[in-house]
Order: sequence, then C-alpha cells, then structure tokens
Amino acid sequence: MGRPPAAIVVALVGSILLAAGCGGGGAGGGDSSSSSASASSSDTGQTLETLWRGASEEIGVTAATSDFGVGRNRVSFLVIDKHGRPIVRPTARIWIAHGLKERPFAEATARYEPIGVSGGYTADTGGIYVTHLRTPAPGTYWYLAQPVGGRSIAALGNVVVKQRSAAPAVGDHAIASHTPTLASTHANLQQLTTSRHPDRALYRSSVASALAAHAPFVLTFATPAFCQSRICGPVVDVLSAAQRKEPAQSPVRFIHVEIYKGNDPANGENQWVKQWRLPTEPFTFVVDRRGVIRTKLEGAFSTAELERAVAAVR
Repeated sequence: MGRPPAAIVVALVGSILLAAGCGGGGAGGGDSSSSSASASSSDTGQTLETLWRGASEEIGVTAATSDFGVGRNRVSFLVIDKHGRPIVRPTARIWIAHGLKERPFAEATARYEPIGVSGGYTADTGGIYVTHLRTPAPGTYWYLAQPVGGRSIAALGNVVVKQRSAAPAVGDHAIASHTPTLASTHANLQQLTTSRHPDRALYRSSVASALAAHAPFVLTFATPAFCQSRICGPVVDVLSAAQRKEPAQSPVRFIHVEIYKGNDPANGENQWVKQWRLPTEPFTFVVDRRGVIRTKLEGAFSTAELERAVAAVR
C-alpha cells in the first residue's frame, strides 16, 4: 500500500520543467484549525504557473495524502528543496487552481505539524504541512505551496478528486467492524500489533462494541513493522500518547488495527482493512457518540492535530 501520487506529482512537475527548458530547481519528491480554502483576493492577475515560476526555487511537493472526494479535504505534503533538504517553516501560503494555466480560485494556509512523539518509533520523523482545501467537483486540482519566511521557494502539487473518496468520509457512519481485542485473542499482543512497544489500552475495545456503547472513539489502521512510508510507527505512538493524556473519566476509546492477515504482508490485507475500503495506510478516523465520522486523517498527523479532533467528540 504505497503512495503513488507523490511519484506522479514529481513526474508531472519534472516534465513541465523539461518542456519549458526551465533552469530552476528540480522537482522534489476535519481539523478546523488549519485554514480552509477561501476565495482568492490577491495575485488574481497571475496564473498558478506564473506564481510558481516567480519564486527563487521551483520544486514539486511530496504528497502525503491521496484519497479525495468532492467537498472539504485534508491535504498534507512535504516541501523538499533541490538538495533533498526538507523546508521547515511554521506556515505555507497555498493557492489552488483548476489548471497550471488558470488563475487561482482560492487561497489557504498550511501549518507545519511535527509528527511522532519523543522517544517513539523513530527519532527523525520530522513533520508535514497540513491544509484543508474545498474541491467542489470531481477532477484534478493544482495547488502551489510557498513556505512563509526565508528564501522564496514554491512547490507545485495536485490532488485528484473523485465523486467520493475510497475510504469512508467525514459525515459517513462508521462501519461496525468486530476488530480484534485482547479478549478475542486471549491477551496475545503479538497477534494484535507489530509495534515494538505495544500499548494494551489500544486493544480493549472493538469498533462494534464502541458503537454499541455509543462511545466516541479513535480508530487507527497502521502497521508499525511493515509500513512502507516509515510513518505508521509514529502514528501508533501518537495514538497511544493521546490516549494517555485523556482524562480518567473520558468516554473516548482508542483502537489500533493492523493491516495484514496474521501480521504478515505475504497474506494480504485483513478483513477490517477491506471493510473500511482503505486504499493506502495508515488511516485514522475520529468518530462521535452517534457513530458518525467527524475527522478523517490519512497518513501522518501530529499529537496536537489528533487532540483537537478528539476534543471535538469528547
């Protein structure tokens, strides 16, 4: 379960540079706190490509999300300069357009979110930029990210929007999956997780039992030992950290589910991944007392991003 959109963006941006003979830098590989796209009020006389070429360094984003449907989408990405160094600044300005030759129809702000936890699965996980974009119809939307501060760098990327996302969307009802628990596996943690430091609190409840109890919950699908993108471990660490910070009487349950049958990639995806129609991993859903998905987090996320989502359903 890889992330092809990143490679697609790199190839597209690379082809644009080659076609134009450009000498710039080569292409690099529902939380309400991040700004949603709003109507563009400045730079309206310029196309997205013109804005991109106006920067000192023109590169492509490294996409970290790929499952988009019509409506409001969480979009996360990295900005890597032509020397392979991540660009880390608190915010990035975002423009979105229907095409490279089109004027932006909306703007947004992306915030840099550190991922992983201190002492967690990896020490050098870093962070990602996160924004929320409104995409009114199916199609391909192009966006330009310009980290604020320092030398002028503009990173180009796109999102391919379908009528509905593959995985359940915000506003959908959670699927009543009988996910495995300590009780169902006779307390055998090795059957439940590939984490090097498993947290028993993540395997006390199934999705079905949380829904039956009308309890809000966080559900994370991830495989720390076999993750291709090196962010599954940090995702489970963040889930565990958020669980430990919950008040003693909090009704919120925290659930982790692995990706593969018998925790072996050779066996293919397990039944719960198929039930939730996940096109990639990791994936996290925050569900309210009525069983409605309120936040959908594809890929990596920060502790703060998850805590904000949990507070909204507590």
